[in-house]
Amino acid sequence: MTAYYPLRYQVKNNIEVSDLEKKIFDRLLDKVREYLLYIGEDSQGVCVINSNPHQSKHLETTRMRVFDNWIDFVNLRSEEYAENSNSRIPTKQSFGTAEEDAYRRDLTINSLFYNINTDTIEDFTKRGISDLKSGNIVTPLPPKETLLDDPLRVLRAIRFGARFEFILVEDLKGAAASDEVKHALATKISRERIGTEFDLMISGNQPVKAVAQICDLTLFRIVFSLPPEFDPPIADGCERLCITYLDTAWKLIQLLGEPNFSDEQKRTALYTALFLPLRNTTYGDKKAKQIPVVNWIIRESLKRKAKNAEMVLDFHQASCKLMSLIPSLASNEDVPESSTLRVLTGFLLRELKEFWRVALLISILLLHPIDSTENVHLQLCKRRDLFKSVENTIVVKLGLEKVWEVRQLVNGKQVMKELELKGGPLVKEWLEKAMAWELAHPSGTAQECIDWLKQTNSKMESHFNSLINI
Repeated sequence: MTAYYPLRYQVKNNIEVSDLEKKIFDRLLDKVREYLLYIGEDSQGVCVINSNPHQSKHLETTRMRVFDNWIDFVNLRSEEYAENSNSRIPTKQSFGTAEEDAYRRDLTINSLFYNINTDTIEDFTKRGISDLKSGNIVTPLPPKETLLDDPLRVLRAIRFGARFEFILVEDLKGAAASDEVKHALATKISRERIGTEFDLMISGNQPVKAVAQICDLTLFRIVFSLPPEFDPPIADGCERLCITYLDTAWKLIQLLGEPNFSDEQKRTALYTALFLPLRNTTYGDKKAKQIPVVNWIIRESLKRKAKNAEMVLDFHQASCKLMSLIPSLASNEDVPESSTLRVLTGFLLRELKEFWRVALLISILLLHPIDSTENVHLQLCKRRDLFKSVENTIVVKLGLEKVWEVRQLVNGKQVMKELELKGGPLVKEWLEKAMAWELAHPSGTAQECIDWLKQTNSKMESHFNSLINI
């Protein structure tokens, strides 16, 4: 809902609208700052988001953080378009009335105004409140006109529909799936805006419904665009398989209890699960190096940070490693402290750190794909029980909880001194050997570890010398 203060003004002395707009904004922001200081609060993060009509960002917006909430300050607008033109870039923008602005909004439920003068809700489209009550996602103007005005509204409609479990009306779905709107979404909207909107979906309360709606409206390949060439070819039905993995991961997280996963861990798990069917597909970069196509989707198609792509790719690989350990970790047999299983698992957890449960969840999805012939809830319960069994072994039996925080008994300088090394890759190799010994001997001391290193090094030198003598 938009709170607004009805203003009456005239443009005089040939002042440009943009200049007047800036003066109004500056004055309003000054008043907000004065009030915040008066009540002992601080205004934070004041910034200006510039307009970019060529990417359907028509309004300059000023943003400020007030009481831990981001507030956007923007003028009401009215637009004119050239006659007999297919372009949705306005030829003229001017100050508008609240009613004119309401009809330029994306959805009727987002076109409600709160008049701070009269303390009343104003529904200029005459259906915003009724659509809220009936749970309908509707555009104020004819849907194709609204979507072409800003094609990102397709994804916003999907996100709000999923979030509130509302229904997109049929004419809106028809317009969203039209070639004209799909082309506009693919060519007019920046990938950053698409990525931000999708990130809000995957981080929301109904991520599966949102992605399923993207698929239903044949927008999957638009949102998750692919490089020109890749191998192997993506099979028909891959989109639905992506959603199946996402759905299973989401339901398993709910079944395990959300407190087991932080918001960032849930987000990472869902991104990783969604792109599991594409984990073996690659494309060639400029240096002819084969890169996972998932890297392209996250970095180029969604314009997320490089570390986001790296995390998903790391979990695809780590989950395969962990999957091979699950049968042993899920066994009811006692596990010796000095076992190879503890060493391998310990190294993996030191790599994954607090996100290791994400890798466990993904590895269980890979180990036991959904069987359409078996009860879905029963399958989920089996996966939950397997997760908890493996988790118990890692945390209780092997005592590896927060093993990544364990400080190594010996450091690089000690290794160089005791083994008479001058540095280089050999030091790293010996440090890894020392860590393996430490994982296999959780009660061992630093001196015991050093003694083992020296003994092992002596044996290796003796073996090497014997080979030379031969």
